[in-house]
Amino acid sequence: MTDPSTPTVFVVDDDEAVRKSLAWLIGSVGLAVQAYESADAFLASWTVERPGCLVLDVRMPGMSGLELQDALARRGSSLPVIIVTGHADVPMAVRALKAGAVDFIEKPFNDQVLLDRIQDAVKRSQSAFAGQARRALVQALLARLTPRERQVAELVAAGKPNKVIAFELDLSMKTVEVHRHNVMDKLEVASVADLTRLFVEANAASGAG
Repeated sequence: MTDPSTPTVFVVDDDEAVRKSLAWLIGSVGLAVQAYESADAFLASWTVERPGCLVLDVRMPGMSGLELQDALARRGSSLPVIIVTGHADVPMAVRALKAGAVDFIEKPFNDQVLLDRIQDAVKRSQSAFAGQARRALVQALLARLTPRERQVAELVAAGKPNKVIAFELDLSMKTVEVHRHNVMDKLEVASVADLTRLFVEANAASGAG
């Protein structure tokens, strides 16, 4: 079974010959690939935590490729989608791109062009996945702090010395020193610079959300 953290190219196409051809092509450059005969089969096994790329046909029995795009958007997916179809028209392309597809390629296609687009999409997905993982880690670290430790941490990150922190929070110097030690230990940072960077990341994530 493929490791859930391994970037995977998912192929969804009802044509078995096309599925096998795409799976071979993508696998030939060392990428993990999983192929599905329908949108429903794909949705039954896919989880939002998996990075990668979706290579998607449009016209299929049951749920269409564009409907699958909409379903993924409702699930909060950031998986890059590349539409590959032999039945392209302008309204279809516009709809797919407006729905977030990163590319729209008509069959027959140039193998190297498709591989280049897939690899670009996978890199984009890996970067987004790594960013999400880092933000989750930062939030988990901050959740270790008590409310008072969080106050002390924010003031330390702001560059204030213990004496000023003690005055502002009406604490003894000794208490501030204890809280400061606990903060550095719980947040797994070795310096004020590291602590400051962590809070910058947390504030940036909060602003983006």
